[in-house]
Amino acid sequence: MIELSVGELGSLLRTRKVSPVEVVGACLRQIERLNPQVQAFLTVTGESALAAARTAEEEIRRGRYKGPLHGIPYAPKDLLATKGIRTTNGSRVTAEWVPEYESTVTARLQAAGAILVGKLNLLEFAMGSGQRGLVAPARNPWSLAHSPSGSSSGSGAALAARMVPLTIGTDTGGSIRGPAKSCGVVGLKPTYGRVSRYGVTALSWTLDHVGPMARTVADVAAMLQVMSGADPRDRTAARRAVPDFTKTLGAGVKGLRIGVAEGYFFEKVEPEVERALRAAMGELEKLGAVRVVAKVENAAICSPALGVILGAESATVHAERLRDSAGLMDPLVRERLEANSLYSAMDYIQALRVRTVMMEEMRRVFAGCDAVLLPAGNPAPLLETEIVQTDLPPAVPAAPRPDTFNLANLTGIPSLVLPCGFTAGTPTLPIGMQLCAKPFGEATLFRIGHAYQGVTDWHRRAPKF
Repeated sequence: MIELSVGELGSLLRTRKVSPVEVVGACLRQIERLNPQVQAFLTVTGESALAAARTAEEEIRRGRYKGPLHGIPYAPKDLLATKGIRTTNGSRVTAEWVPEYESTVTARLQAAGAILVGKLNLLEFAMGSGQRGLVAPARNPWSLAHSPSGSSSGSGAALAARMVPLTIGTDTGGSIRGPAKSCGVVGLKPTYGRVSRYGVTALSWTLDHVGPMARTVADVAAMLQVMSGADPRDRTAARRAVPDFTKTLGAGVKGLRIGVAEGYFFEKVEPEVERALRAAMGELEKLGAVRVVAKVENAAICSPALGVILGAESATVHAERLRDSAGLMDPLVRERLEANSLYSAMDYIQALRVRTVMMEEMRRVFAGCDAVLLPAGNPAPLLETEIVQTDLPPAVPAAPRPDTFNLANLTGIPSLVLPCGFTAGTPTLPIGMQLCAKPFGEATLFRIGHAYQGVTDWHRRAPKF
């Protein structure tokens, strides 16, 4: 049962061939069995989840079926406020915080009948080192010695370990898509404004995104359908009609122009990853997609600009915590926030000007294609290596890392990551590809990703324990 997709489970639940109690129980048993090793969950809400499952069972029995997520278990990154349930932000600073309100995203999922089974591990305040947070770092189910990537580390690990079929992550500089790539699952950073951020602890107001994660593109689409829409409590939530993503999900890719972004984006990509990406594009061409070249000018300036914006905004967000609770923070978080407070207004304004330039650049790029294919980075690094590199002082440069996520965060365009292969060595690790579209073009990404998953089985593979 834990191997089934949400689409498969939903059909069984709707026809009462399976009970929500059985589904939730199977997830709780998997969490109990594997969480001591994987460390994906910070909090497990077993009793309330089973109670909600019994309610869902009765609702479905009485013909009050709410839709494809009714009776489906889910878990959010512990950055989203859940009323009456501890929300730690992965930090000792807020370890005992129990919100009196609910985030818009979790409220919408629960209104659709989804069942909360717990809260997921993360890097502290979505910016920690992964070593000195509230608990031990989450580990990659494909190899416990490797990182699941962050900061939505638990969100990716829980999916790969089949602990839960749906999770929520947040993405300021790749924090949904990195775990999706490293854990072999699907993660979407939606268009800025597509999903409300009310009740989500901020890191950077103009860069933060909340997005769905699952094992199939169809499941991510179903989740986004429920999560999206205007919200009077979040002025950045777009007042824009949410399309029915299921209508075009199976429309195929025939005639779609997919631009392969050459040059900068492939400079640091390992040969094995590049081969997998070329093969993935080949599969899409067999399905009728048209390959074009997507040349993104000035892509290298995205990371410095994003770093200034994220730095200045995060220092403002956490100024009070830094003043009152610095001793409880991961030393790296404290150091970053202290350094970030030194950015000047001129630095910040110049970075905003760069953002405008890159938004115009992407408008030009999408005039010539429907989507852009990019690497999602190299396979997951060893966890201890990643932590050591993260903690290196500035005078000792860490090994170069692929930078393929910041473009989408800086410009606010939607970006989808899904598995497209595995490494040949031991251990076998997932390889991911990234697709970007114009603002509010999630439906196009879903069409491409769903078509690709229809002719490949990478998303069906599971780690062995």
